[in-house]
Amino acid sequence: MRILCIGREGQVARALVERAQTRSAQLTAIGRPQLDLIDGRSIQDHIDRVKPDLIINAAAYTAVDAAETDMETAKAVNETAVGGLADIAARNGLPLVHYSTDYVFDGTSLAPYGETDAVCPRSIYGQTKLAGEQAIAARLNAHLIFRTAWVYSPFGSNFVKTMLRVAQTRETVSVVDDQIGNPTNALDLAEATLEICEQVYAGPSQQLWGLYHMTGSGAVTWAEFASAIFAESAKHGGPSAQVLPIPSTDYPTPIERPKNSQLSTEKLTSTFGITLPEWQKSVARTVQRLLTEGDTSQ
Repeated sequence: MRILCIGREGQVARALVERAQTRSAQLTAIGRPQLDLIDGRSIQDHIDRVKPDLIINAAAYTAVDAAETDMETAKAVNETAVGGLADIAARNGLPLVHYSTDYVFDGTSLAPYGETDAVCPRSIYGQTKLAGEQAIAARLNAHLIFRTAWVYSPFGSNFVKTMLRVAQTRETVSVVDDQIGNPTNALDLAEATLEICEQVYAGPSQQLWGLYHMTGSGAVTWAEFASAIFAESAKHGGPSAQVLPIPSTDYPTPIERPKNSQLSTEKLTSTFGITLPEWQKSVARTVQRLLTEGDTSQ
């Protein structure tokens, strides 16, 4: 199976490249400037060259706060370009895998969100990601949309790396304790994605296409997440700090973060037999890797 991955430098794209090396899939990840999601011609050129069996879109506008003032760019990347990509995939007879977000929900539910729960994004970022989902569903039957949340990895910028960096110079760190979600390791996300791609490639079925939630197992607050990161780091002689839990009102941001970002993954498990690892185990592996290998941002 040949896979064209749109995006190269993001956490998920880099995780896909790493995980594909241990599987049978031949994955080619291409990003800007060679391939630009908003440039349909460049996408078609690389389809003609790679001749993929499937496309994974790991490119997106993910600057949640900046999207509030940079609406045109967020819309162009997350909505318009994604719709164009779905059109290209349809013309070429190719399935499309795409990632979305917990921000399509308002975060007011007291329970984990399921795929059929009502969406109500409260941010430009969430609105454009939802519009991208809808554009794919309207234009291409052979699609898989994976909503995920709280993504971290040894790559790029993310919460785990930020906490380890801050702890190098501070003894205490204030972290929000009234938002809950499912920490998701990009490497686990990539492994599950590739396994599912192999399943649909081996025996494509109308019943497999559609929308799924894909996150790490278990839920935690940001403050609890930070405490786990520091505890694991301390075990290996790395930087650590005391966590001071604070309410969201003490850490204002341009948009209000969802209080509840939990996503139910029951549909993913029942359909594909896949459950991502418990978040504690995956965080431990990431912290150990960062302490051993150093920052792999580049």
